Formats: sequence, structure tokens, C-alpha cells
Amino acid sequence: MKGRTVRDTYRGRQAWRLLVAGGAAVALQGCSLRVLDPAGPVAAGERTILLNCLAIMLCIILPTMAATLFFAWWYRPGNYKAKRRPDWSFSGRVELVTWSVPLMTIIFLGGIAWIGSHDLDPAKPLPGNKTPLEVQVVSLDWKWLFIYPEQKVATVNQLVVPAGTPVHFSLTSNGVWNSFFVPQLGSQIYTMQGMTTQVNLQADREGSFLGLSSHLSGEGFADMTFETRAVSDQAFASWVKGAQAAPQNLDDDAYKALSKQSSKNPPALYRLADDGLFGKIVGHVLPPGPGPDKGEPTPDVHPKQGS
Repeated sequence: MKGRTVRDTYRGRQAWRLLVAGGAAVALQGCSLRVLDPAGPVAAGERTILLNCLAIMLCIILPTMAATLFFAWWYRPGNYKAKRRPDWSFSGRVELVTWSVPLMTIIFLGGIAWIGSHDLDPAKPLPGNKTPLEVQVVSLDWKWLFIYPEQKVATVNQLVVPAGTPVHFSLTSNGVWNSFFVPQLGSQIYTMQGMTTQVNLQADREGSFLGLSSHLSGEGFADMTFETRAVSDQAFASWVKGAQAAPQNLDDDAYKALSKQSSKNPPALYRLADDGLFGKIVGHVLPPGPGPDKGEPTPDVHPKQGS
């Protein structure tokens, strides 16, 4: 009977371990460490800062964990070599280590943050021989509008840029705060109504990268994502040519229609009718988004049962 209990206990532990491992695998299935897979110079610099900070902090964490285990083992009840000193009150050497090591860590972390914050300033132009591409970004409820003033085209929920070319983004919001973020390119930046922020990014290689909003902005926030495509110069020129022939025209009336709340909008192309559209949005010449009707989102955002 006793042996059977031991076997049952062992099997129970094995089942518990398998359950935990399986749960962890399922939980991590949808995770992607995009921040650690940079596709541009800004994201690469941010990853370097992140890894350097991790290494510095591990210099404290690992010795502290080892010391904790060592002291627990050394001062165990059965170790008669461990001395008990009830009258001990001060040690200059212990105090020196206790204060100097955290102080050095803070200095190192502060230095990295100081240097990195200046080198990776979002408004600082990226070095290079190519002329930056100008893209104007408007966060809507709950979608993204990208305006290419020089190419006279615009897109919804799709950002196309030439690989190897710096891109200067000017950003605003037509409603609530939002945050523009392409993890593999780096530097999330807030969008605010009536204001313009800016960020300089670049894709070093061709590919498709996830873009998203990293600031909670209401019911459709979870679906406020967009595709960022980095293509060759030739492919970008071909894409622009096709977008300039798009059947839809982005004028004041089309923008007002876009500003209404909606989510899960498919990518769309527009011909840009007014080069000054972005300035009208920032200056409130065009009104901000109307928001929900009677305090509730429109039916295409989320069906309201019993309303």
C-alpha cells in the first residue's frame, strides 16, 4: 500500500510538470520577440541598450541569488561551524559593498540611458545619403491613416516604405491619444489631437513587419494594427504608381467618413486630393472624430445586445 502511494505521488508530480510545461508552451505560442529581432538601426540600438541593461542588472541579481542560497545552506540548523553573533551591529566592509555595488549599477544604467536617449532621439534625423521619405500619420478610431504628401497618395492600415531609405514620420490624432509602434523598427511615439509629433525610422531589409497601437484607446484598440511593408526602390515606385491610379479619392468628405468609429478595416488605397490635408487635421479645420453615437460604438464596432 505504501509503495502504491509513492508511485501515485510520483505520477501526480509528473502529470503536474507536464501540465505546467504544456500550459507554458500554449501561452508562448502566440508570442514573438519582435523587439529582439530588429530590422532597422533604431530598433538595433534599442536592443543593444536592453541587453546591456539586462547584463548589468544580472551582475547584481545572480550574486544575490547565489548568496541567498549559500547563507540558507551555511546557517542551516545542522551546521555547527556557523557562528551566532547576537551582539553584532556594524561592519564597514559590509556597508561598503551594500552601498557601492548598487550605486555603481545605477551609474552604469543611468549612463546607458543618458547616451542612448540622445543617440536614439525620435526627432533626430538618421544618417545616410538618401533623402528621407515624408509620411504623415493620423490615428483614427480604430485605424491608421498614412499620407504620402510628395507622392500624393494615402493608405489605411498599410504602410509601405522603401528598404534602406530613412522615413520621417509626422504624427497626430483625430481623437484620443494613441501610440504608433512598429517593434522591429523601434521607437514608439504618441499621437495627440491638435499636436504634431515626429519620429525617424528606417528598415534595413525587405520584409513585412507588424505595426500596432501600444496605448489603450477604446473598444476597437485590439484590432488597431497595420502591416508595414519594406520593399525595394523599384517596387516602391511601382506601388506608388498603382496607388496614384486608385479609384478612391481622399478629400475632406472622404476623411470625415473615415473619422467615424470602425474597426477591422481592410487596407485601402486613396489618391490624395489635398496636399494640406494633414495640416487641416492638426489645425482642426477638419473636425476631430465624432466618437460613438449616443455614448455607444456603432454596430460595426461591436454588437450591443439588447440596446
